[in-house]
Amino acid sequence: MNGGLQGFNAWLLQRITATLLLMASIGLLFLLLLPPAGDFDSWQVWMSQPLIIVIIGVFAFALVAHAWVGVRDVIVDYVHPPGMRLLALSLLGIYLLGNLIWLLWILL
Repeated sequence: MNGGLQGFNAWLLQRITATLLLMASIGLLFLLLLPPAGDFDSWQVWMSQPLIIVIIGVFAFALVAHAWVGVRDVIVDYVHPPGMRLLALSLLGIYLLGNLIWLLWILL
């Protein structure tokens, strides 16, 4: 039996990450209703709070996982030559991982 990210596992991960994205979005929208003063230093202090970092981090991880599953499924379904499929999946993985690392570098 294949325990990979197929069928029900992919479906479940999509639903979990969609729920996390929704919750993190609502949390960020709520927190943005009470923004700090308009100057850069106030925003920098506000963005360095642990709660903000955690919410943005959860959002980023959920977004990358959600994008990976969704775009991976499209690539697997529509890119038939194995070499092209491997190239497309590799480029997607590098792109998503690079963006996640960049965001974490900014946050931390």
